Amino acid sequence: MKNIVTTLVLSSVLLFSSCQSDYLDLDPLDVQTEAAYFKTPADFKAASNDFYNKMVSWKAINGSSIYNFMDFGTDLTSLAQEEGRGNTVATNSDIYWTNPYKYIRANNILLKAAENYSGDKSAIAQYVAAAKFFRAWHHFFLLKRFGGVPIVTTVVDINDESLYGKRSSRYEVMKQILKDLSEAIPDLPLEQNIAAADKGHLSKWAAEAFKARVLLYEATWEKYVGTTTDGDGVTTGAGTVEVASNTTAYLQEAIALAKDVMGNGGYELWNYNSVLNNMSMCYLFNLEDAGSNPAGLDKSTNKEFILSSKYDYGLLQGGINLSHTVASRLAPSRKFMDMFLCTDGLPVDKSPLFKGYVKVGDEYQNRDYRLTSYFVDINTDAVPVSGAIKLFGPGGDSGSGYANRKFRSYKYGTYRAANTESPDYPQIRLAEVYLIYAEALYELNGAITDLELNQSINLIRGRAGLPALTNAFVTANNLNMLDEIRRERAVELFGENTRYDDLKRWGIAEQALNNPILGSVIQGTDYEGNTAVYKPALYPYGELSVATGKGSLRALLLDPVGNRNFQRKHYLFPIPLTQMQLNTKLLQNPQY
Repeated sequence: MKNIVTTLVLSSVLLFSSCQSDYLDLDPLDVQTEAAYFKTPADFKAASNDFYNKMVSWKAINGSSIYNFMDFGTDLTSLAQEEGRGNTVATNSDIYWTNPYKYIRANNILLKAAENYSGDKSAIAQYVAAAKFFRAWHHFFLLKRFGGVPIVTTVVDINDESLYGKRSSRYEVMKQILKDLSEAIPDLPLEQNIAAADKGHLSKWAAEAFKARVLLYEATWEKYVGTTTDGDGVTTGAGTVEVASNTTAYLQEAIALAKDVMGNGGYELWNYNSVLNNMSMCYLFNLEDAGSNPAGLDKSTNKEFILSSKYDYGLLQGGINLSHTVASRLAPSRKFMDMFLCTDGLPVDKSPLFKGYVKVGDEYQNRDYRLTSYFVDINTDAVPVSGAIKLFGPGGDSGSGYANRKFRSYKYGTYRAANTESPDYPQIRLAEVYLIYAEALYELNGAITDLELNQSINLIRGRAGLPALTNAFVTANNLNMLDEIRRERAVELFGENTRYDDLKRWGIAEQALNNPILGSVIQGTDYEGNTAVYKPALYPYGELSVATGKGSLRALLLDPVGNRNFQRKHYLFPIPLTQMQLNTKLLQNPQY
């Protein structure tokens, strides 16, 4: 039997204090031995503490990498990635299959111990609820990646039949996820009642917000994707067992849960625009201590993150060369740069405030504050000036003419060196709850009132320096309300592991991901004909005319249509081949 290993866990408000042993990442243990460790409520708390460390975040755990989950290579970024191109193929192994099942096993160990616990059950209820929450978290992770998967709700051993059974359908998996969350919510504390030493633990509001996310995801998947990725369950896929029309009920509950969190959770948007030159959405994501921003703000000011993975420069650094990596790999595409609204609330092709592209800094003028929070000259933290950005070939910061600073450390290289960045990673934040609320309302009713917009999306737009979105404004300017809601989601949650999921659940991934990827506009700009800042010969695909805020103009072609072949089958990843060899009843997803 492998010895229990002790892990260092951050104390106080930083992580979760514990001098107990770590219960996760173990080889299978004798069941009686496992149960023997759960003798007091403190033992249950110590075991549940480590559940938080198994969410994908900055620190790599068991081979996982946040760089697989930051929306790299979507339609919003300028660097291509194989997933976005539709080049996913079946491989022998996939840690994103095996890791979640390891973590679910740990959840089930605690739940089994709780069943046998002879002490005061109310004293361990919070930790039982945490185990159910995280069991739902990991099953949802699996569902999004693979569709229907085996459901595991017991501590299995090598002889357990569940190891050799068929995949459950996505509808059965969703039913189990929602059951676990429904049972967890009543036994989790309110955020307001969590002691200072335990801040960072799950609250009722975090579970409600996550359940609202799950419900919106599945409601829209069933509405727009339906059964097209399920397979028949006989020759391919997990099949459609227990399929039903859940869209209405799921949307109704998502709305109710989001409203509860919005109204009662005590969270608020982190808005320090008055002291941060309207760049709250830059500094929120690299927030550490007083040295992480020019206003001297620290993490104690952040009441927007509802659930986050905790980091600290002195105790637990991210360790993944974050600032350097996100600068290039989250550099925006031409499409995304033009998605940001002007300060009159209009798109660039409709707004008289849009300045065009002639000078390198023109397109940044009179725009959504998030544009200048994410994408300015990272060397100066200011709007780029003529001659500062050089187009000397694709790949890297200069490939598209743009670079990203969301998640990039303030004064990178002096305030923080590579691999030492330690902002908290947002798993769920209030802005997403506002977006869930608005989208679910529109999907349910085909409409949303101005009051409902003011309670949700318009709070986000206010921080971004945009006017309120109203039904009259949409009608007067020939806009589409659902498109505007989806635009807000794309802009607000950029790089936070939502874009691939959103494109898939809306059923538009093939359309969005098979378009060419373009960078800076060349035609009619200071780049054209100026070899000091632009070397056309270094771009193998040349230029392509594209619709812009100033009509059809030639822009850098970074990835042509010929490189992109995203299909409906790519909405799900393939089951790893080794798992299918171990369990011959596991059927591969369709068309792999």
